[in-house]
Amino acid sequence: MTQDRTLRLGAFLQATGHHVSAWLHPETQADAGHNLDHYKQIVQTAERGKFDLVFVADSPGGYADFTDEATFRQNAKAAHFEPITLWSALSQVTSRIGFVATSTTTYEDPYTTARKFASLDWISGGRAAWNVVTTGADVSANFSQPAHLEHSKRYERAEEYIDVVKGLWDSYEDDAFVRDRDAGVYLDIDKFHLLAHEGEHFQVRGPLNIARPPQGYPVIVQAGASEPGRELAARTAEVIFTANLILADAQEFYADVKARLTRYGRRPEQLLVMPGIFPVLGGSEAEANANYEELQSLVHPAIALGILRRHYQGFDLTGYDLDDIAPPLPSDTNGSKSRLKLVSDLVERERPTLRQLYRQVSTARGHLTSVGTPEQIADVIQTWFEQGAADGFNIMPPILPTGLTDFVDQVVPILQRRGLFREEYEGRTLRDNLGLQRPPNGLARRDAPQDHREVVHA
Repeated sequence: MTQDRTLRLGAFLQATGHHVSAWLHPETQADAGHNLDHYKQIVQTAERGKFDLVFVADSPGGYADFTDEATFRQNAKAAHFEPITLWSALSQVTSRIGFVATSTTTYEDPYTTARKFASLDWISGGRAAWNVVTTGADVSANFSQPAHLEHSKRYERAEEYIDVVKGLWDSYEDDAFVRDRDAGVYLDIDKFHLLAHEGEHFQVRGPLNIARPPQGYPVIVQAGASEPGRELAARTAEVIFTANLILADAQEFYADVKARLTRYGRRPEQLLVMPGIFPVLGGSEAEANANYEELQSLVHPAIALGILRRHYQGFDLTGYDLDDIAPPLPSDTNGSKSRLKLVSDLVERERPTLRQLYRQVSTARGHLTSVGTPEQIADVIQTWFEQGAADGFNIMPPILPTGLTDFVDQVVPILQRRGLFREEYEGRTLRDNLGLQRPPNGLARRDAPQDHREVVHA
């Protein structure tokens, strides 16, 4: 590398691609959600491109609204693999790339989450990451809960949840399992620590029934950009996935979350900011624009109306024409506040028509859309990286598998020639490759004698 910082790249995957109508494109795999060979090809392509990680978004309730028959009939996101299961399989056909899986703190139990991610970290040889979400969508009916938790309560629960999971990962010190056949000792009990957590939301005794993960903790990833989301990330996250449409907003977010780290005794390099980018490539600008218009032509009217209804929940659009100026969005939500603000700012800033609005969010749902040649896409990435807006990017291919293959073959070599991106992996674990330190065992420190604790902190 020709500079101190190294650009990070992740492949953010939707089964057929990120465009809302990607499954209709002739170059996509229509059954991708249930096609393991499809995902195998994608992750091996990302590893060939020396990507840090691959990530699949996930929701405990799915992404398809079955109450809206017109959009449900068109929605290819109705069926897809559970990510821990998928990544466990694909870790066996890769050797360096990291695997980020989503798990909700609102609808899952911390003990189960700790066990799943510790298992994935062992199975993958230290390449697991947990994308911590509080779940904006109300899926309470799937989990025997009377109602969806209010936004601030979800984040309060998440704060405690993460602490519990980390404590469970620390149930055993790294060398606790001695497995000494001669002495007949499997476990050094002096290196066992009981969590015994009693909190507002959880009472968890421990210990976890698996050894401490190879990375100490799987890498902690978050995506919230609301005020409580930013604060949670500053305290606990090591990578934050974010959405920004313009450079100035990305710079504000980057500076804000980095500045918050000091109050938790953390340094700026301990939290990597990775916005999403939806790249539409072409050999020329004209070709790239034609490729973009081809994608947009696939959007069914029912899907377009469904997109608008999701953003205008509680607002009556009856009487509006698609070529009318988009009215202001509702002022509040119990769902994703950061995404509401992002789209609201877009409507206020650009005054789009309803047609222009759905066209813009049908691509990357509020993430940066960049249409151009490989050099132009690389220019955008370099500008944001060098001007305090990003430590890296989550690449959001419009269609799969070709969208990722084209990026790896056409854009990555440019970034490498410019000295921005690696040509070989630095290590074997995801922490190694992201430049993140392996955390010490927090329970060992807690349970150590006072004089020993002082030595550890020295």
